Amino acid sequence: MLNNINNDTICALATQAGGAIGIVRISGDEAINIADKIFNKNIIDAKPNTMHYGQIIEMTHNGEETIDDVVVSVYRAPHSYTGENAIEISCHGSSYIINKIVELLINNGCRMAQAGEYTQRAFMNGKMDLSQAEAVADLIASTNRATHKMAMSQLRGNFSSELKSLREQLLHLTSLMELELDFSDHEDIEFADRTELLNITRTIEQHISHLSNTFKTGQALKQGIPVAIVGQTNVGKSTLLNRLLHDNRAIVSDIHGTTRDTIEDTINIKGVCFRFIDTAGLRYTEDTIEQLGIERTYKKIEEASIVIWLTDQKPTIREIKEMEELTYGKNVIIVQNKADLTPNAAETAWTCPMLFISAKENIGIDKLEQVIYKTANIPEISENDVIITNARHYEALKKAHTNITRVLNAIHSNMPSDLIAEDLRLILSDLAEITGGEITTTETLSNIFSHFCVGK
Repeated sequence: MLNNINNDTICALATQAGGAIGIVRISGDEAINIADKIFNKNIIDAKPNTMHYGQIIEMTHNGEETIDDVVVSVYRAPHSYTGENAIEISCHGSSYIINKIVELLINNGCRMAQAGEYTQRAFMNGKMDLSQAEAVADLIASTNRATHKMAMSQLRGNFSSELKSLREQLLHLTSLMELELDFSDHEDIEFADRTELLNITRTIEQHISHLSNTFKTGQALKQGIPVAIVGQTNVGKSTLLNRLLHDNRAIVSDIHGTTRDTIEDTINIKGVCFRFIDTAGLRYTEDTIEQLGIERTYKKIEEASIVIWLTDQKPTIREIKEMEELTYGKNVIIVQNKADLTPNAAETAWTCPMLFISAKENIGIDKLEQVIYKTANIPEISENDVIITNARHYEALKKAHTNITRVLNAIHSNMPSDLIAEDLRLILSDLAEITGGEITTTETLSNIFSHFCVGK
């Protein structure tokens, strides 16, 4: 757990050890003075936002010993990532060099930074709000175009701007209520009729509802859109998974019932992450272990956004009916495999749309990927779009939506203004939880920043 922000000067490696280049970060009031003690050039009077080439040195009983040739970047408060005096030492990526530089810094007054402490200091010093700080972790963890754009949008403050707009609308509504309370004895004075209040409240409710509704899309893009590959045994589900992943992830065998558990992995299609799930073949069996695998198949179908129903021959009417019941409400892609063995398969005519592929021979796989992407129906995402990906933000928005709904009902029912004003204050508090405007304990902050990597 993170300690309270204090006046310590902290240091940490900001890059992975073992690379060509390593960067050691220092932040705090004494950052420049401490770095100056181990650098062979004077940086005490260095101008802000400047870079200086020189050597890191260690004083030994034999005199000065050069540790490495480095570039030292100097930042002065408040114009740094943390809002404090800061130094970045760019050195070679040797573990020995990096550890030696950190050791020298600690010996001269630094302490090791805790996980997320740099970003926590940036938040505490007003360089970013809490939602932007959390976006830093999302940006580091982004693995595809969609998650990168969502993180960049939040980091640039687009979500914060949406919340600011909501706050202004709520404050306007609250002020009308407060004025009504202050002049409640003057029946001839009317600051806003109930129709106007209802219209303002409906606008706020729609805004909060829209933000909340993006969470499902955000979670799908962040965790990967789940796609279950289902069908009877030995129709080529594992072969298809391996072909989609471009890897021999699943065991392939002519023996029925080889896959007895679900196998999952992800790929990117047009910058969107899809999580493919190979499932146990659907059939009657007395094998206890295989039965457990089939039960998990049913569960994965429930969780999936898209179901690929794989077959190696024309499905019967009974099979179609059973699969429709099993996948009710899901986006289903029907795929007939082993087209290389049935060259006339593409001429088969029946009521349901079907793709014809050969997973073994890599026939029709590109077309299948296009259909999967289209079926997901993911909106084109820009860096200006606001999509909720954080469960903490979603919970706060849901609470705010519950409270604004209560306000709507109260205004419609002509409830007293003091009761409505109290609910409005609750909504403002709910939204403030997202940006950190009303967080007074360190517990929530510690929980958030402890998941960051050291050095960030």
